[in-house]
Amino acid sequence: MPLLSVFFIRTALIYLSLGFTFGGLMLFNKGITIMPAVWSLLPAHIEFLLIGWTIQLLLGVAFWILPRFSRGPARGREEIAWLSYFLVNAGIWTDVLSPLFHELPWLPLLGRLFEVGAAAVFAGYAWGRVKPIGS
Repeated sequence: MPLLSVFFIRTALIYLSLGFTFGGLMLFNKGITIMPAVWSLLPAHIEFLLIGWTIQLLLGVAFWILPRFSRGPARGREEIAWLSYFLVNAGIWTDVLSPLFHELPWLPLLGRLFEVGAAAVFAGYAWGRVKPIGS
């Protein structure tokens, strides 16, 4: 398995565990109220599971499984795919930490732009690896 896929998938598993932990804390707090502020973890819970877990797992498996049309282990310009890894993680943490910075109302938008940029960068990278049937 290529190194970038390992990074994507391991990072996705970390986000899965963080998302489940936050969700478990909120669920426990719903049954036995310990601290009402636990509900402030809901946006991070959603971000970690939707973007951190599913999107990173998808990108890691896509990088691994998309066909290579050259001889040898070459997968194209991998630094472009690495850029998508860093952009998606920057977007996740920008979105999760943005409530701490109330004086910067544009910070969540920046996080979403990082995530959309990561998807666009990865799509541009993967486009050259997808060929029509029969070619």
